[in-house]
Amino acid sequence: MAKSPSVQGVFVTGTDTNIGKTLVCAWLVHHWRAGYWKPVQTGATEDSDSATVAKLAPAAIIHPPAYVFQAPLSPHEAARREGARIELSGLKPPATPGPLVVEGAGGILVPLNEVALTIDFMEMLNLPVVVVARSGLGTINHTLLTLDALRRRHIPVLGVVLNGQKNPANRQAIEHFGSVRVLAEIQPLPAVTPALVASLPPPDFSCPPDLTRPEG
Repeated sequence: MAKSPSVQGVFVTGTDTNIGKTLVCAWLVHHWRAGYWKPVQTGATEDSDSATVAKLAPAAIIHPPAYVFQAPLSPHEAARREGARIELSGLKPPATPGPLVVEGAGGILVPLNEVALTIDFMEMLNLPVVVVARSGLGTINHTLLTLDALRRRHIPVLGVVLNGQKNPANRQAIEHFGSVRVLAEIQPLPAVTPALVASLPPPDFSCPPDLTRPEG
C-alpha cells in the first residue's frame, strides 16, 4: 500500500467509540500548538468533533473533514445511507504549518467502505499512533487486541492514554502484556472546558515523537 507524503504528527485512535479521543486530541493540540484533522465525521446531526476541539483549544488550526455524514453510525454505513462511498484516495492530509493531530472514527477495525478498514488508512498515513482506552474493567482485552492489530501491520505505536478513574492494576497489565508505555492518565473532569484542558499536565513526549525511545 502506498504511503502518504511525509506528515509530522500523530494519529489518535481508540479501543471503542465515545472513549475520549476528542478530549485527548484537544489536549495534544493545545500543548503542541498543532493542527487538528478529523478525516471522517459521522453523527453530524448530533456532534462535531472539529467544533469541540476548536472550542477546547481555541488557538488550534482546524482542518475540515474530508467526509461528513449525518447518521451516528460506522463510516461505511453512514456513507451508504447517503448514497456515498469513502475513498482512501480522498483522505489526503491537509497542508499545515506545524504538526498535525489526526483523529480516527471509532476503533482501528471500523470499516470505511466495503473493502477498507480504518487501519488501512492508518497504514497509508504512516503516522505514529496514540491509543485511547478506558481505565476500567474490560480495557486490558480491548487495548491488547488493538495493539496487536497495529503491530501486525507494522504501524508504530507511541503509547496509550487512559481515560477514567486511575486503575494501577489495569495500567500495569497494559504496559506489561502490551509492551507499551501509558503516556498519560486523564481522570474524570468536573467539566470539559478550555481552561481545564489547558490545566492538564503537558504530554511528556514531543511532536513529532521520538520513536527511538524504548516502549514499556
